[in-house]
Amino acid sequence: MSIPANIVKYLREHSLLLTTAESCTAGKIVTLLSEIEGSGELIESGYVVYSPEAKQRLLRVSPSTIATFNLTSCEVAREMALGALHDSTANVAVATTGILGPEDVDGIPAGTICFAWAFQFGQDRRLFSRKHRFSGSRCQVQLLAAEHALKLLPHFHRRALAGEQE
Repeated sequence: MSIPANIVKYLREHSLLLTTAESCTAGKIVTLLSEIEGSGELIESGYVVYSPEAKQRLLRVSPSTIATFNLTSCEVAREMALGALHDSTANVAVATTGILGPEDVDGIPAGTICFAWAFQFGQDRRLFSRKHRFSGSRCQVQLLAAEHALKLLPHFHRRALAGEQE
């Protein structure tokens, strides 16, 4: 079974409704899931936010977070995930921000992607983030990053259920 098919099954089994906040993956996470029959009832929304201004306006990312940590940072990814949950009925958010390449940007190597996963339990939120570097063409890195974000969702959901947070 494919990664998206496994995640659709996991979302359904755990009554999870997803929203995404995608920068470098440009909607690829939602696209991969939407290709699986029945996934529509498990996707609440998907934000594609490339510019710093869009991240600030739509997802409430703090300008000081961007200035302090850079757009390609776990700190920005975390704020993106929380921002996606803010006005949403979803109970899980996945965020991506990074550099697809082929050139390095601001000293950050091409292929560096920052991820965040946020889970909502009533008034309580659990938040996790990771940074990973992929290699390949822009399209390959984008696909690998989207699949990585999906593949790790169950892992962090189980940790959130156990009361963990980072």
